[in-house]
Amino acid sequence: MLEAALAAALLAAVVALVLAWSGSRARRELEKSLEDKHRQMLADLHGGLAQQADRLGARLAEELDRTRSALHRLELSLGASLGETADKLNARIEARLDQISGKVSERLDEGFRRTNETFVSVMQRLATIDEAQKKIETLTGSVVSLQELLGDKRARGAFGEVQLEALVRNVLPPQVFEMQATLANGMRADCVLKLPPPTGLVAVDSKFPLENYHRMLDPEADEAARALAQKQFRADVRKHVDDIARKYIVPGETAEGAVMFVPAEAVFAEIHAYHAEVVEYAIAKRVWIVSPTTLMAVLNTARAVLKDVETRKQVHVIREALARLGQDFRRFEERMKKLADHIRQAHQDAEDVQTSSRKIAQRFQQIEAAELEHPAPAANVVRLPEERKPTS
Repeated sequence: MLEAALAAALLAAVVALVLAWSGSRARRELEKSLEDKHRQMLADLHGGLAQQADRLGARLAEELDRTRSALHRLELSLGASLGETADKLNARIEARLDQISGKVSERLDEGFRRTNETFVSVMQRLATIDEAQKKIETLTGSVVSLQELLGDKRARGAFGEVQLEALVRNVLPPQVFEMQATLANGMRADCVLKLPPPTGLVAVDSKFPLENYHRMLDPEADEAARALAQKQFRADVRKHVDDIARKYIVPGETAEGAVMFVPAEAVFAEIHAYHAEVVEYAIAKRVWIVSPTTLMAVLNTARAVLKDVETRKQVHVIREALARLGQDFRRFEERMKKLADHIRQAHQDAEDVQTSSRKIAQRFQQIEAAELEHPAPAANVVRLPEERKPTS
């Protein structure tokens, strides 16, 4: 309705403009008429706008009531939802707390268990340490007893002989050495190694003077006493080298040198580190100073030499075996060649048979094709005479 009023107003304005060019009287009448119509139209427009405002107010009131109702329902729903959510959240929190409490209990139980295991392990190790300490105390007593044993010259000599015999028996076969062997000059060597020519017999002496060595390393002795003991130690070693060269190097019977076995690695290291002139003196006398470790190297070398000699003795046997093996291999080669020829011939025969089979198959195919394409006429078919039935 408002749009219609606006259209009428526009139409009146247009008409007024058109009639403005006519006479003033007619224009005045027309203006009056238009003014009346315009007033009527404004009244109608005012009434329409009032009605429209009433309708809009009613609609807004309805919408406001609906909105308030929806908000009230939403508030109730949110209250219920928040209550349910709070209950669920409380249940989840309680469950999570129970789970955390269970895990904490498990961790505490595991920690107590590991602590208990560690405590038990520590107690076992302490018991092991106590046993080891007891063994160390026993070993200390044994070492003291060994020192007392080695303090005596005869006991020390027996210990060196036992150690020497153990080393030799562990490396060499029994037939290449002899313990406590007597030489032609009447001297008895602790051990004689029977090596192949040109080395021959090698005597080994296991006795060694250690009195001045112990005095030289005595922590309670002063510098003068140590220096005097060191000088006497060098003199003892020289004298021992002279005795070995005189007793155990027999021209025509033994090798040109002999072995002086020092049963202690510390004494051997002392001689070579601080008494090089003694080592040179022993070499000049053809006496080789060895310790348990270096003696093992000497014995292994001797074993390698013995093995080489035995191998050379068996060279002719090895050559004969190789010759027989060569003959067998030649016969094997000839027989292998014959077998290869037979296999080659069999392969060739198989190919020939396959070629013949292929040709025969092609003939059959040709015959079958000819029968199907050109069947023979019935007149040319030769019928065989029927067999006569036997008369009864």
